[in-house]
Amino acid sequence: MSEQQHGSKAGFETRAIHAGFEPDPTTGAVIAPIYATSTYKQDGVGGLRGGYEYSRSANPTRTALEGVLAALEEGERGFAFASGLAAEDTLVRALCRPGDHVVLPDDAYGGTYRLFDKVQRNWGLAHSAAAVSDVDAVRAAVRPGETKLVWVETPTNPLLNIGDIEALAAVAHDAGALLVVDNTFASPYLQQPLTLGADVVVHSTTKYAGGHSDAVGGALVVRDLEVAEQVAFHQNSIGAVAGPFDAFLTHRGLKTLGVRMDRHCDNAERVVEFLAAHPAVSEVIYPGLESHPGHAVAARQMKRFGGMVSFRCAGGEEAALKVCERAEVFTLAESLGGVESLIEHPGRMTHASVAGTDLEVPADLVRLSVGIETAEDLLADLDRALS
Repeated sequence: MSEQQHGSKAGFETRAIHAGFEPDPTTGAVIAPIYATSTYKQDGVGGLRGGYEYSRSANPTRTALEGVLAALEEGERGFAFASGLAAEDTLVRALCRPGDHVVLPDDAYGGTYRLFDKVQRNWGLAHSAAAVSDVDAVRAAVRPGETKLVWVETPTNPLLNIGDIEALAAVAHDAGALLVVDNTFASPYLQQPLTLGADVVVHSTTKYAGGHSDAVGGALVVRDLEVAEQVAFHQNSIGAVAGPFDAFLTHRGLKTLGVRMDRHCDNAERVVEFLAAHPAVSEVIYPGLESHPGHAVAARQMKRFGGMVSFRCAGGEEAALKVCERAEVFTLAESLGGVESLIEHPGRMTHASVAGTDLEVPADLVRLSVGIETAEDLLADLDRALS
């Protein structure tokens, strides 16, 4: 297909299916094969076929995935990694040096916070936290001349706060920094941060991108070729790349991202309506609610409001733990974004690493990853668990 057919001018679903790979010229295979090879025959010294010499540097299966990631996020280049944290670590080492500073969300994903606080701090990288929903707070946290990255999740994990990507990009750029947006919760189907001024998009492709809870992976998409060259060098030098089988599974998952996300959103809206009327629930946190403080911003920069829902239990922490234990259709497990519904207690599971810090999450909080099952079954399960 031509660039116009599967490039940035084509619809999202068309790009998801066709971008990054042309049918195999030899066999006509319409799906990118799993190139389970570590090395490639050279036609004479330095005579590389298609630029491939060693699969840490490049692999055709990974190339196909990286191409579609770039097309869906409307960036210049995509990069696939062994995990979301591998992508984050590679990005930081590519763009920061000891003595630099990063602004983080004050309710960041626990793994991201641990990376900066327990790993990057020892490397000499300073960080401070600010509410992504408060542009002035982020601006105040920036240290001109020192801050190299303003790091944003929107929606955040697990409190679903919303950052104004366009406004935060201006704050970062005014200070000579880059805006990095973790787009995992929204997915590129619901939100494209690069089109709003962000410089780099981060994904845990384990989540909605892959969508089937069968492959761990991460991704970066950048909009500047100079940044892309730095990331490419460090991706190869550090070597935390996606293997061909995981790349194949993630590429396959992306082909159905649009239809899956619509169903995730449909079900999440039903769940939110149910929880909002339940006496055992003291608060429902979802950007789609008009009462959510970030609703207007989310409505402006997101296509829909996603499949992640958090709520607080009126009975406190013990009630929250019991809800997690009683649920059956909602599986008690970490992670999110798969076709199956998951339930977890962030304070003791995904966000245990921020316990006792300023980023600690409420003890009565329950986080749901609403899957694509029959909605009535999900509501009945929550009703039993909350009773």
